[in-house]
Amino acid sequence: MGKFAKSFRELEVYQNALDLAGEINTFARTFPIEERFALGGQIRRASMSVCLNTAEAWRKRRYKAAFIAKLSDAETEATEVQACLDLARKFGYLEDERHQDFDERYEYIIAQLITMSNKADNWCRT
Repeated sequence: MGKFAKSFRELEVYQNALDLAGEINTFARTFPIEERFALGGQIRRASMSVCLNTAEAWRKRRYKAAFIAKLSDAETEATEVQACLDLARKFGYLEDERHQDFDERYEYIIAQLITMSNKADNWCRT
């Protein structure tokens, strides 16, 4: 599993998070002007943090606890994106169908991160 990837860029979870961060960035630009810096900025930062924390976790593989902690940070940021998406839907900036698509894709990323954490020994260099 983890032994075959040479870079964090090869991780499917990173690629999924990167794709979604791009889509979230584009989506957040459609918010009303009064929300672009509040909710829009928050959702953009959180979506980017999923990628950044996953990349950091990759470099922390020497230390299992640090690796798991960074994956946990990535998972937390993904959940923050989901909460922002809930707010965007509640405020009328996001249709139900698109919300469901984003939400399901973040659930998949969260599952990938949890699997990596649960199988940290497969990924960590000790």
